[in-house]
Amino acid sequence: MKNIKSLIVLFVLNGAIVSCKKTKPVQLENRQVSSKVVKGDSVDIDKLALRDYSQLVFDTTMVLQSAPGTKSVLFNSDQSRLYALNLEGLSVYEYSRESKQLMREFRFKPSIGKGWNYEDRKEIISYKEKPVEAVISNHDSILWVSLHNNGGITPIFLQDISKMKSVSAPDSLIKKLFVVYETGASPDTIFVPLIKTGNTPKVIAADKKSTHLLVSNWHSKNTSVLEINPTVFPYAHLIKNISTGAIPRGVVIDDVHQKSYIAIMGGAQINVLDNKSWDLDTVINVASNPRHIVTDNQGRLFVSYNMLSQIACVDPVSGKTLFTAQTDANPRTIDLSKNCKFLFVTCYKGNKLEVFKIGEKGFTKIYSLKSSGSPVGVDLFEDNDKLEAWVCNYTIGTIKVFIFNKTQGELNIAEAKPKSGFKSAKAL
Repeated sequence: MKNIKSLIVLFVLNGAIVSCKKTKPVQLENRQVSSKVVKGDSVDIDKLALRDYSQLVFDTTMVLQSAPGTKSVLFNSDQSRLYALNLEGLSVYEYSRESKQLMREFRFKPSIGKGWNYEDRKEIISYKEKPVEAVISNHDSILWVSLHNNGGITPIFLQDISKMKSVSAPDSLIKKLFVVYETGASPDTIFVPLIKTGNTPKVIAADKKSTHLLVSNWHSKNTSVLEINPTVFPYAHLIKNISTGAIPRGVVIDDVHQKSYIAIMGGAQINVLDNKSWDLDTVINVASNPRHIVTDNQGRLFVSYNMLSQIACVDPVSGKTLFTAQTDANPRTIDLSKNCKFLFVTCYKGNKLEVFKIGEKGFTKIYSLKSSGSPVGVDLFEDNDKLEAWVCNYTIGTIKVFIFNKTQGELNIAEAKPKSGFKSAKAL
């Protein structure tokens, strides 16, 4: 976090509705691989109609310019667009996955509020409109954004800008945004509702039917349950807040087993909700400081432990930890490949993207790749031939795209090492 003077300078430099400078993607590095082996486990292929594969061979990278403090990234369901949540840039950027070019910017009008300094653990003067995380629902039509210092979330209708051009509601419950188009078209001014949840909202999750949202509220130490109604303003309403007892962060909804899981980062547990009643069902005791959580097609949980620099696979039925592995310093966001055979991990202080293969009894670390600038968020694109890991780097405001080729058979470590004499472009 920054003090108010530096924040004002930052916002002025970026401009309220001025688009960021276009930067062509550049290749930065070639193949490199770690042969360190840890124990692993295998799973069945995902429902998506992609050709199965047993190995990923790292090919190259690209770097895209984003805005200051890029905190998280996510693809829409057809993976044609990626959205970057820029905490310090007070904005959301929309990229074309295919062209790797910026398409639109959603820039919040700033207003002064109270923020939080995580190092000093005290309140500071900041801006209210700081996007943290997001989820997309209702057939890729609504982007739900959590605002770090504003105690709630906002819906952005991605396919219907006109729906947001006028609104009748108190100013305190409305956020003003500028939509900037990289085509050069005139910017639009839109208004979106602020839906109150709790203090310092972080992760948002949506069920597959787009009927409910869950929001983890850091300083309120609770999780909000909201019901979605895309036709009636403000498009979602709070049903209840569920106490978590300590700071929550990661949230995942398992629609198949009708359970939701909340990583209690301020403790050593995962809270389990019953999706039918949205009440606390049980508690899974785990290692300290769980941050992010995902579930595979078997219903198993994968967890990142920030302070322990560790990842784990957990059986949610028995509550047992099945296997673990060490990562580089401070693992943050994790993501699974669509066949659930590879786990991607961003390591904030380690400045790495690490890739683990999931085997029968544990993890095998197959890559530890440099991603300078404190990587936080990651999301994956896949087609039949390749996989792209889009990683946002918080302190330098970039997105680094790691490109892997899909293959069958065993990975030849010698062949996957960097080729001598390859050219490296100038870093951003």
